Amino acid sequence: MTRIAVAGFQHETNTFAPLPTRLSDFENGGAWPPLTRGEELRERFKGLNLPIAGFLDNCRHETVPLLWAAAEPGGYVGDEAFDSICQEITDGILESNVDAVYLDLHGAMVTRSHADGEAELLRRVRCIVGSEFPIAVSLDLHGNLSQDFFDRATVVTVYRTYPHIDIAATGARAADLLDRALRVPLKGSFRQLDLLIPLTAQSTFHNPARQLYSSLESQGSVSADICLGFPPADVHCCGPSVFAYDESQSKADTATNDIVQAILDAESQFDPRLISAKEAVRKALTSKHPTVVIADPQDNPGAGATGDTTGLLLELLLAEAPDAIFSMIHDAPSAEAAHRAGLGAEITLDIGGRFKEFSKPISALVKVVALADGPFKFTGAMFGGSTADLGRIAQLQIVGTGISVVVGSGRTQNADQEMFRVAGIEPAKHRVVCVKSSVHFLADYQQLSDEILFAEAPGANVCRLASIEYTRLRPAIRFVS
Repeated sequence: MTRIAVAGFQHETNTFAPLPTRLSDFENGGAWPPLTRGEELRERFKGLNLPIAGFLDNCRHETVPLLWAAAEPGGYVGDEAFDSICQEITDGILESNVDAVYLDLHGAMVTRSHADGEAELLRRVRCIVGSEFPIAVSLDLHGNLSQDFFDRATVVTVYRTYPHIDIAATGARAADLLDRALRVPLKGSFRQLDLLIPLTAQSTFHNPARQLYSSLESQGSVSADICLGFPPADVHCCGPSVFAYDESQSKADTATNDIVQAILDAESQFDPRLISAKEAVRKALTSKHPTVVIADPQDNPGAGATGDTTGLLLELLLAEAPDAIFSMIHDAPSAEAAHRAGLGAEITLDIGGRFKEFSKPISALVKVVALADGPFKFTGAMFGGSTADLGRIAQLQIVGTGISVVVGSGRTQNADQEMFRVAGIEPAKHRVVCVKSSVHFLADYQQLSDEILFAEAPGANVCRLASIEYTRLRPAIRFVS
């Protein structure tokens, strides 16, 4: 029986983010499972919406789990973390006597020494297995892919939804595609587009992305995929890419060229959906909908942002919002202070704003309404079943207002209503619901309201791409705005 080594190493790197990504970030977990090795992978990831789970559940061959590691999106991955995890993966492949490799990667990892982290990992793997050894890879929809990376992989598959509700399904497709490649050689075709698309314009809940991805199955090739790219990364390969596989090179090329043309034809339809934070609050407070959801996409921890900015919160206070909730602000000192004070206490805190280039702390008298500490389970369509541990969490009601804020010791985006419920808040019961997320929140929050707004407030995930001071992009790049 064919033996396949299975490993995962995921990071989405925002090169403009002030938070470096260290080995401890991969080891400790948080909203992601912690670094996991060997046979423990089967039990920990069983049934989760992760590519490695889908691959293990659907692979027709003998699998040899090696390692899986992921860290919350953030700044550059440190060399110690990258080299250490890569070494474990390559050592495991070398020692396991396997016939093929499956890698659960992201596609937008940037390290201090390598602008294309995934290509460098594949280079190291190729050094020990040779150029013809089968390597299958699954990627996030936001991968920034290079020709170098594509040439080093045998087959690649990508998430086809954003929010990513098909993550495990992508791992299953990788298992099917690898199985086919083991039986019949496949030809690959790759093209990159010279444009950048803001994350808020990439959702497959809306056109044109919805239509582009829904058309992939009808391309006539064995497999076809789109990476829409991760814009807050100042690297040469930043931006969308398209690729396809088939037994016929001409069919693969035709599929790739057709998809590229479809994206170019739809370029003007990509809508960033941004309005000012002030306008978002005004619209929410005057809306006829019983609940309005406001996203704070430029401070989305899921795109590497700090998760602690206060721009949107300040607009809620200035507008004297009578009923608004906000989750989750990354503020470990405030969460710790609330736990020391205890339930019912009233204390003055400086909330958020630790990174002064984006916002200032908001000093307020708050009442500690609820406290939580330790793991809790997500229940939404994207992360449902996964366990998060964000440390100490507190619900803080700003005294004299109708505004409640959830602060947490861990940094992660709010893509699941449990990020309110863990602090004793049921989102559906409130007028204005504010979340730090770009698009993933839609998977669980769209059911709450027919009115969802994207507020533009300062943060490290800048969505007005033309305003970013890039220095390493390809010269012909243009920005969707």
